[in-house]
Amino acid sequence: MHTGGEPLRIILEGYPKLDTISILETRKQLTNNHDDLRQFLMWEPRGHSDMYGLLRVNPERSDSAFGVIFMHNEGYSTMCGHATIAIGKAAVDLGWVKKSNPITSFKIDAPCGQLEVFTSIENGHATQVSFLNVPSFFLGTYTIDFEEFGTITYDIAYGGAFYAYANISQFSLSCDPGNGSDLIRIGRRLKAAISASNHDILHPFEDDLSFLYGCVFIENVQEASIHSKNVCIFADGELDRSATGSGVSGRAAILHHKRELNIGESIRIQSIIGSHMDVEINSVIPYGKYSAVIPKVSGHAFYTGEHHFWMDPNDPLKDGFLIR
Repeated sequence: MHTGGEPLRIILEGYPKLDTISILETRKQLTNNHDDLRQFLMWEPRGHSDMYGLLRVNPERSDSAFGVIFMHNEGYSTMCGHATIAIGKAAVDLGWVKKSNPITSFKIDAPCGQLEVFTSIENGHATQVSFLNVPSFFLGTYTIDFEEFGTITYDIAYGGAFYAYANISQFSLSCDPGNGSDLIRIGRRLKAAISASNHDILHPFEDDLSFLYGCVFIENVQEASIHSKNVCIFADGELDRSATGSGVSGRAAILHHKRELNIGESIRIQSIIGSHMDVEINSVIPYGKYSAVIPKVSGHAFYTGEHHFWMDPNDPLKDGFLIR
């Protein structure tokens, strides 16, 4: 599938049976025991540097329909909005949840917590998908002396994963597809520089969520219906083709903190290729020492095909490789 142009490879069968444990513990089990399968599916020659995947696992909570593990070129992410939108459609169409008109709602367990999904049904088919994300919060505004660009100002926020948000004008670039290589190069280096600084990027309740996942470049646009443009560089230099569901959740937290987005207000954020996601602040709650928003993110996903992958034991490249 794809959501806003960002690929998602949903794994239907072929993985070994996993223990029924917490989603974070399942993620550790996959990392320690079955990471060769992630590389097999995400890396070349079956995948590529920007491939993304999802594995359905047993739920952690009694009121969740199922659990999900997100995977990419580097490992396993804590949250993924484009994958949640896609699985919100696929779960209805594949019969994983009972279809209900005009909206099918259900909950899923992700590494960052429980997500509530709302899939619109039109003429018997799943269409737009929305989800309520986990509590998302603003961490702070910072500066860093960064390479030839001088002093860069950025925000850090959490939307299921931590991101650094910087206006692209500071790098004398635009968020256009033709600048993709430069955006990846700068995003990888900026993420490394911020990660090496003295920030305390800490989740209030879970150490496994306490790390910088990526950088989001922001560009102002002149279209009345579009609030702004997002380009997210995450994992090991992956460039998100969509507007990034967890990224727009963090944006909502930042904008609410700066009193630029109120409860019940919705904005549309555009991706590098012109697709978009809508984000609305559903509510505001206390979350540890933070005031967190509950974002509602909406978008559309589409099917691209069904695949069967084989591993030839005599293939010297069976384990996969990456070339950027």
